Amino acid sequence: MFDAIAPRSDLLNRLISLGIDQRWRRRTVDSLGLAPGAHALDVATGTADLAILTALRCPGARVTGLDPSSGMLAVGARKVAARGLEARVTLTEGDAQALPYEPGTFDGATMAFGIRNVPDRPKALRELHRVLRPGARVAILELSEPRTGLLASLARFHIHTVVPWVGSLLSGARAYRYLQESIAAFPPPDAFTALLREAGFQDAAATPLTFGVCCLYVGTKA
Repeated sequence: MFDAIAPRSDLLNRLISLGIDQRWRRRTVDSLGLAPGAHALDVATGTADLAILTALRCPGARVTGLDPSSGMLAVGARKVAARGLEARVTLTEGDAQALPYEPGTFDGATMAFGIRNVPDRPKALRELHRVLRPGARVAILELSEPRTGLLASLARFHIHTVVPWVGSLLSGARAYRYLQESIAAFPPPDAFTALLREAGFQDAAATPLTFGVCCLYVGTKA
């Protein structure tokens, strides 16, 4: 499914989020507090938007991006090359539930719009915890469905109606119906922060973004 939508993925993300997704990504990178020259991991890197942004916002940082979709990674590799970042951004095909890295490898980890697609979320969170060094942070960006507030009804209409329609129209696929369904099925912020704590992360917290249509989850390895 993700291979099929890879060529239009970036365009669809910008249209569906009204361009706000890039602002969300910048905040995600900044929340890690990476030192110059750090080694970061971006899981579910897709077309490498977040991996590239991490390299650009963190001087000298090396970034490893991992994703199960070869189609997405192919698009990402072209973007990395266009930015001249081949020496600092490495893209690898792999599974969030079985990260192919030694314990304590990374100085920070990110995951944008991917955790809801992982069948065993607790296992993926434990894997992220395992490969981080002590004191490192994880930052997970995920779409959510607002339940209360003035704009909640409008946001739900956007997720349930506009997102699948725009996705199907531009991608020629029905994958974005899955997007809407997966957002609705994702646990609320308090439940997901509990999963972070169970995986071993301290100070787990959720910050709603843009009226709650997205949440940034952050935790620290003790």
